[in-house]
Order: sequence, then C-alpha cells, then structure tokens
Amino acid sequence: MQLNFIHKPSGHCENGVVSNLLRFYGIELSEAMVFGLGSGLFFAHMPFIRLHGMAVTSFRPLPGEIFSRVVMLLNIKMKKFKFRDKELAMKALDDVLLKGTPVGMLVGVYHLPYFPKEYRFHFNAHNICVIGKEDNVYTVSDPVVVEKCTLTYDELKLVRFANGTYPPKGRMYYITDISSKKTLDREAIRRSILRNCSRMLRIPIPMFGVKGIRYLAGRMRKWEKRLGSKKAALNLAQVIRMNEEIGTGGAGFRFIYAAFLQEASDLMNEPVLREFSKEMTSIGDMWRDFSYNAARLFKKRDPESITYDELADKLILIADREEQLFTGLEKLMKDAK
Repeated sequence: MQLNFIHKPSGHCENGVVSNLLRFYGIELSEAMVFGLGSGLFFAHMPFIRLHGMAVTSFRPLPGEIFSRVVMLLNIKMKKFKFRDKELAMKALDDVLLKGTPVGMLVGVYHLPYFPKEYRFHFNAHNICVIGKEDNVYTVSDPVVVEKCTLTYDELKLVRFANGTYPPKGRMYYITDISSKKTLDREAIRRSILRNCSRMLRIPIPMFGVKGIRYLAGRMRKWEKRLGSKKAALNLAQVIRMNEEIGTGGAGFRFIYAAFLQEASDLMNEPVLREFSKEMTSIGDMWRDFSYNAARLFKKRDPESITYDELADKLILIADREEQLFTGLEKLMKDAK
C-alpha cells in the first residue's frame, strides 16, 4: 500500500514534513511560511541538558511545536502519540497507514541506513513521514533526502525508539480533519511573528532568546580556564555542530525566517518587512562567520588569529543585532493590528 504523496525536499526536517503533509490535503504552504507560522526561530543554551557530556545549544523550539502551532492557526485537527511498547507503536502506525493517512514521526538519526555514515550521529529529534508499506518494508519521505527512502520494520522500530538525549519514544503525529480549516490571513501571520518576538525577547530565564546568546558568550570566555584546552575545544565543536549541521542550525534557520518575512511582506501588504528580511539575512551571515572562525580555532588553524574572547565578542554583536531586529519587528506588528 502506497499513498499518493508528493515528496519534496526541504532545508529543515520538521518544516518539510509539515509542508508535505499539508500538501497531501491540498494545502500549499512553503517551507518558509510553515517555519514562520510555527514561530520556529529560537535560541537556547542549556547546561542542565547534556549531549555527549556537554551542554546543549539549540536553535529550534521543541520537536513537534512547529506542527502543533501551524495546525492550530489553520484550525486543522490532528493527533499525536508517544509509546512505551514498541510493538504497539508499530501496530498503531500500520492502522493509520491502512486508513490512507500519512504519518509524521520523530526518529533518531544514528541508525538511519540511508544516511551516509559521516552524517550519522546521536540526534533524536529528526522528523520523517511514513507514506506506505509493502510486506515488511515502509516507504519514507525524509525531507532532507532528495528521493523517497525505505526502512524495514526492524529498522523503523529501532530509530523510533533510539536511546540517548531526548529519546523519541515512538512519537508520531498526523492530520485527522481539515473540514473546518481557516484560510491563511494577515492576523495569523501577525500573531506568529509576535509570538516569535516574545520567545526571543521576553523569556525571563537568561538561557533563552537573545539573553541566551549573551549567556553562551559569557560561558565561552571561561571555557579554557575552567575546562582546559581540550574540553573547551570539544564544547566549541558542539556549538558549531548545532549551528551548522543539526536541524539546519542557527544560520540556516535565519535564512529561512528571512524568506518567511519576505513572503509575509506581500501577504500582509507590509513593505517594511522586506527590510527586516534583509537584516535577518545579514544576521544569518554573522552566524556563518562565527562558525567559520570557531571551526578554525577548533582545528587549530591560525591559532593566533582568533580567541575564545573574540568569538564571544561576535556572539555579543549577534545578540545586539537580533535584539534590535525583534524589538523593531514586535513594534511593527503591534502597530499593524
């Protein structure tokens, strides 16, 4: 059994799964619009959560939040589940597929056989969509892969119940009813932008939003002294990986959000949003520059040319620019009501 599902690659897994799921039901939203409606731009540096023994730096909200936010705004009904029993989780998936419904789910990357070995690492917040099954083999739409893929029953069960930080626990989600869906309008976009501004500016805990970028900068200045050169370098590598590889990363997300602001400018008839889009693109370039210089320090290339203090200075400049952008964007959206 195979669903008539259009597989379209995207820059980020959850954006792509949501966009492709909506397209299956005749709702056409770009990846950038899905990301923007889901208030998907974020930053967190969380020493209390460890990945490979080091603090987690995240550039995204919790997995599943973008999907939940988008379907809520469009008044689309959905269901999502997590499981303890592996066999029960697989049976639940099969039951939904038999009804002709594509199923999004969270999986671990490390054991995905269609990923090249150099791209496999212990990351458990990857989104895929299961769109068919023949005998013991499932057809998978993975938005970060060009073509549709396949996983055997045992392979899919393994990645659905991967071990490690934030285990997926068989999580799956799917759309159940679009009969009362709303048309995307100016107010939905405005509310989504305001929510993203609040998440970057208003969370009172210093580890999140623009405060979190400054918090990381402060900790980075002390890494060598507190941790020693080897462990400091490993912590830096962790930040680079999160910024450039895992879940699209900081720079990539900013480029996607810039595209959303450009699209929103036309839909809302707010030309000034194009200026915010250009500024967000420029900030994305700053994140790329940070990663480039951080990688040179980690690889000990031109070690005299950059220091942890100078990298922290770059983060402070990024935080200042993001704070200014989101403050201006928040004011614009409040005035646009």
